[in-house]
Amino acid sequence: MNSNPQDGTSVKKYGLALHTASRELGLAISNFAGDSRCKTWNLDRDLATHLHQYLVEFIQPQTWADLAFIAVAKGPGGFTGTRMGMVTARTLAQQLDIPVFAISTLAAVAWAEPPQPPLAKGGLLNMEPPLATGGLLNTEPPQPPLAKGGLLSAESSLAKGGLLSAESPLAKGGFLSIALQMPAQRGQLFGAVYSVNKDSGLTELFPDTVMTAESWQEKLESLESSYQLIEVGSELGWSVSSVLELAYLEWQMGSRPDWSDALPFYGQHPVKGH
Repeated sequence: MNSNPQDGTSVKKYGLALHTASRELGLAISNFAGDSRCKTWNLDRDLATHLHQYLVEFIQPQTWADLAFIAVAKGPGGFTGTRMGMVTARTLAQQLDIPVFAISTLAAVAWAEPPQPPLAKGGLLNMEPPLATGGLLNTEPPQPPLAKGGLLSAESSLAKGGLLSAESPLAKGGFLSIALQMPAQRGQLFGAVYSVNKDSGLTELFPDTVMTAESWQEKLESLESSYQLIEVGSELGWSVSSVLELAYLEWQMGSRPDWSDALPFYGQHPVKGH
């Protein structure tokens, strides 16, 4: 369902992203024309208490009326946190009549991964927050938005090193296959494989799936090409900037998903036996 208009001349200029699928709360906002910021808080079990307060404070000096779309991490991740972020994003999008993009937490980590030569099968990296400079949500002072439309202008682009510049987040040389594994409940794993292309973004080679460690290993052994294997940790709020960037890629391709289409991915029921 895509009921929102695809008018690229809208005066709404900012995208807002929420990441609540781990112990960290991550928030990011950008007009993709130089005015960007993101922040994380390690709230753990206090997420429900502080989410809305931090969200209201974070968005300032922008207002809700400045938003063109919302992006949210849909999981896999913590059941309660993921649900809370999804409900918040859906409610805001419904009230503001704007699209909401539900982005895989594993896809966001894959997009954030600094470019590395593909490892031989079986290699493993521990994913840490990226330290690259000059990206979408860098700490440099914000620059004035582009004339005629800001985010929605056909000619908008990111600052040097950002998503749409000549120097993309990936190194020159095309795609990179990334396999990601993340602990799930009851001794299982979440696994997914994506190819990352500097020009077109992510392609899903194997969807986010919960499985046994043995099944995941069999899947990795069946891959026909080399890949980079990343073990995803439990603090993922830092990847909220990637959630926002991936949503913006979809926005540029004309996608305007209705709030009702945004659904969480849990993979498992929180209660054993269901």
